[in-house]
Amino acid sequence: MEKTVFLGLGTNLGDRENNLSMAVKMIGEEIGKVTDCSSVYETEPWGFRSDNPFLNMVVKVRTSLRPSGLLGRILMIEAKLGRLRSGKGYKSRTMDIDILLYGNDIIKKEDLEIPHPGIAVRRFVLEPLCELAPDMIHPVLKVTFTELLEKCGDACGVSIKHPFAVT
Repeated sequence: MEKTVFLGLGTNLGDRENNLSMAVKMIGEEIGKVTDCSSVYETEPWGFRSDNPFLNMVVKVRTSLRPSGLLGRILMIEAKLGRLRSGKGYKSRTMDIDILLYGNDIIKKEDLEIPHPGIAVRRFVLEPLCELAPDMIHPVLKVTFTELLEKCGDACGVSIKHPFAVT
């Protein structure tokens, strides 16, 4: 059975534009049909300090993968794009892919929480998510993503850079 999933992508190391393009391409090859992409946003790092701003976007995908399989493919894509996972905390990276939503499912496991617990407090996620699904209801908080964006207290800078060009 297919599900619609929303994935958040972020990169602040290397050729950021190419990192996003490669990630979207690999998502289409490894996860499912990419049905929509938000614009690309340039954002300040969130949760840590870095001189390198992020490029962020959200993609909408139709997949037949179960959540654990989806997570496995995401980790593989991140690794292929040069992501090195070490230690705890936030740091600069070539690619970060978060499962924001998996249909309307609510999942709470040690290694996976869906909807992503940071959606409501991260402007860099809400801005592109609202571009794709402004009236969609958050499965746990029971308000639209537009309402969450209006109430978001995140002061990190987020500015639209350009529409995503599908290659």
